[in-house]
Amino acid sequence: MCRHLAYLGPPVPVGDLLTRGPHSLRTQSWAPRDMRGGGTINADGFGIAWWTPAPPPHPEGVIWHGGIRQDDMNNPELQPIPVAPVATRYRNAAPIWTDPAVDEVLPQIHSTAVLAAIRSATVGMPLERTACAPFTHGPWAFSHNGAIPDWRNTLTAVAAEFDSPSLLEAESMTDSAALWIILRGLLEGFGSEEAESRGSSSVAADSGPAQAHTVGSAVSLGTSASIRAGADAAARITGSSWASGSADASGAAGMPADHRRAVAGGRRGLAPEVALPLVIRAVGERSPRARLNLLVGDGGTVWACTWGHALSVLVGEEFVVVASEPYDDDSRWQAVGDRQLVVARPGWLSVQDLDIEIGRAGS
Repeated sequence: MCRHLAYLGPPVPVGDLLTRGPHSLRTQSWAPRDMRGGGTINADGFGIAWWTPAPPPHPEGVIWHGGIRQDDMNNPELQPIPVAPVATRYRNAAPIWTDPAVDEVLPQIHSTAVLAAIRSATVGMPLERTACAPFTHGPWAFSHNGAIPDWRNTLTAVAAEFDSPSLLEAESMTDSAALWIILRGLLEGFGSEEAESRGSSSVAADSGPAQAHTVGSAVSLGTSASIRAGADAAARITGSSWASGSADASGAAGMPADHRRAVAGGRRGLAPEVALPLVIRAVGERSPRARLNLLVGDGGTVWACTWGHALSVLVGEEFVVVASEPYDDDSRWQAVGDRQLVVARPGWLSVQDLDIEIGRAGS
C-alpha cells in the first residue's frame, strides 16, 4: 500500500521532506520496510502539498496594492482580515525517482507545513495523476494509505448515510478519491443531521492519566495519551487526549472545546477528530476488510488514524512529523498502535483509541 508523511514546524524546503534521511519517502518508493496487506513497492506516482498564506481580503473601499500606507498602519479598519492558509500541491503519476522536480524545483519552495504521499495502486485502480494523493480543497489536504474492498458499493452507501456531496466530484475513479469527497463533506458542514448527532456523541471519554514516558524511550503509542515537548526538548505523556476535554491537554495544544468548526456559507463542519472516526466506522461496517490509515492536515494541525497499516511519530519542541515509516534512526521516533486517532502540532501530540468494534483486517 502507499506511504505518507506530514510535517509541521519551522520553514523547510518542501522537497526536503521527500528526500530527508537514509530511509526517505523517496527511498520508501522502492524499498519500504513495513508494507502490509499486499504490495511491495510504491511506484505508481506521488504528490506533495504545502500551505501558503491566502491573499487577505480587505474592507470595502480599500484598494490592495501590496501594503498599507504608513499613516494607516494602526487603523484597525484597514488591516487585512486574517484568513486560513491554502493548501497547494504538486503531483505526478510517474515514480518519484524519475521526476527531476523533486531535486530541482521543490527544494526552492519553503513552508511550515507539508503533507506528502507515494502511491502503490490497488489492482484495478487507474494509474493517473489525479489518482495520486494528496487530495486538497481550501485549507485541507488528505491522504489514504490502504484499500476499500467493493469500494463503489461501500462508499455509495456511506455517502448516502452522510448526505455527502456527489461522488462524481471525485478527481479519479478510486476508493481514496471518493473517500475524500465524503470526508470533505463532513469537514465542510455538508453532512446530514444524523452524522452531526453521531459526531457529537463520538468524542471519546477521558480514559484517565497515562503512564509517563519520555519521547525516545521504547514505548508504543497505543492507548489514550498526550505528549508535550518540554523546554528540555524531551516530551512527556501528560494526560489523556485533548479530545476528552482535560484541562492539561486542551491547554497544551490551545485546542477549542467545540468539536465543530465554522466554514464558508455559515455552515459548521465537523472537526477532523470527530469526522475521521465517523468515516472509519461507517466504511468498516460495510467493508470489514478495509484498510484505512487516513492523514489530514490544515496547515496548523495534523490528524491521522491507524487502521490496518503502520504509522510512527516524531515530536520535537518546535516540530512534529507523522509518517508511515521513520525516515531516519532518530531515537525519538515512536510507533503508533493500530486503531488509534492521532492529533499533532509542533511540540504536542495526542494519541487516542478509536474505540470502534469492527473486525480487524488481517495483516
